[in-house]
Amino acid sequence: MAFLMKSMLSNQVKNLGLGGGGEENKEESTPSDPAAAAGMTREEYEEYQKQVVEEKMERDAAFAQKKAERACLRVHLREKYRLPKSELDENQIQMAGDDVGLPEDLQKMVAEDQVEEEDKDSILGQLQSIQNMDMDTIKEKAQATFTEMKQAAEQKCCMM
Repeated sequence: MAFLMKSMLSNQVKNLGLGGGGEENKEESTPSDPAAAAGMTREEYEEYQKQVVEEKMERDAAFAQKKAERACLRVHLREKYRLPKSELDENQIQMAGDDVGLPEDLQKMVAEDQVEEEDKDSILGQLQSIQNMDMDTIKEKAQATFTEMKQAAEQKCCMM
């Protein structure tokens, strides 16, 4: 019933010309040329489109470069921690080209990590880690190891 009333009233309003038929006028008034719709000449519109395409290409190239840098970092970390390689990362690096490297701030972080690891691997680093350990824990571990060795020796040797 509501549909019937709406269609009857809208037809009457369109016939009176009180704004009900504006949809038809809007379709006719839109220009077919996109340059005219944007308020530009044809040359200005073409130049604008060219700039838009160039900016998009620059953004895409920068994005691909960032993705390749991240992939390079992931490859570096996988090598460092001996994790399996990812083909996706290698593909991203190849797509960006051979000039991909770690960003400067990440290179500094990697260098600092290497220095810290070298310090920990040295004798002085081991001594410092021993100083941080609890002496009671060290004594307990040493006594447990000694008793285990003694029991193993007693089982193997009939003289003891």
